[in-house]
Amino acid sequence: MFDLPSFDAHEGVHVFHDDKTGLRAVIAIHSTALGPAAGGCRMWDYVDSQAMVRDALRLSQGMSYKNAMADLPLGGGKSVIWGNAKTDKSPDLFRAFGRAVESLSGNYWTAEDVGLTPQDLEYAREETRYVAGLTSGAAASGDPSPVTAEGAYRGIRAALLADTGSDELEGRSIAVQGVGHVGANIVRKLRREGATVYIADIAADAVSDLANETGAIPVGVDEILFREVDVVSPNALGGVLNSDTIAKLNCRIVAGAANNQLFAPEMGDELAARSILYAPDYVINGGGIINVAAEISGNYDEDWVECKLSSLIDTLRDVFERSKSEGRATHRIADEIARSRIAAARR
Repeated sequence: MFDLPSFDAHEGVHVFHDDKTGLRAVIAIHSTALGPAAGGCRMWDYVDSQAMVRDALRLSQGMSYKNAMADLPLGGGKSVIWGNAKTDKSPDLFRAFGRAVESLSGNYWTAEDVGLTPQDLEYAREETRYVAGLTSGAAASGDPSPVTAEGAYRGIRAALLADTGSDELEGRSIAVQGVGHVGANIVRKLRREGATVYIADIAADAVSDLANETGAIPVGVDEILFREVDVVSPNALGGVLNSDTIAKLNCRIVAGAANNQLFAPEMGDELAARSILYAPDYVINGGGIINVAAEISGNYDEDWVECKLSSLIDTLRDVFERSKSEGRATHRIADEIARSRIAAARR
């Protein structure tokens, strides 16, 4: 584990197993320099345990950077549960997961991510208070995906402004990969502004329903990244930007809400070499954790969320401006800012 590039000096990596419920989970805590670690829980049917650990580490590191860039009093952490989200769930499984979270004594707050629903978290909440993204309770914020989508939508416009001098969406073309809760909301916002939107997802029914609702154009999952468009917006799982896919991109901008879009950091440099503007994922997709942070504070305030979201987009604009003026890739600029904020907090 210590030799994995994504280990990156994690403070702790905790492995949990519950024989009765079949729970197999990893909670990775990258940093608590800025505050208790916070990040959602993902349920996925991993190929093997190494893939599970690598995913937890990369996601946890990304949460440290995301929370730092959003200027939140939270560190970075992430949890993953190994299992099929359609067939392996049970209330007792999530209660066991709640006990795992509770055992960390508040060093980690969990929330919803891929494969989980607010109801799953309600079961976990029976065993621990360190759960956010709930639909009940005095400070409940609910599903954070609409705020994530709003931030990504604003980030797409910020990228267009930085690249073309105009953030108008009328007449623009955008390819959206993944139309889950976040991706679907992004599509709706883009279509309302007159953009031509292409969509793809492994869930064919979701694509069909969204196309009928919005007038978006369905395309094949193997085609979506390579459409000739202004913007490619990845909103599914990570690692989609690699040497093979980058070589076939036919766009000016990559801006989406998926986590860990770069297969490796060097992929960001390849995008820059092709003059493709990349919106660092952990900056553009920070809206959800801002919403969760408001709940963790115990006093959910929509005005505070809006203020933080606006500030986050200002930070994204700063990244674009520095990248242009310094001639360096956007992800290098964002990493540098995030690390400096975390280091300052440690000092």
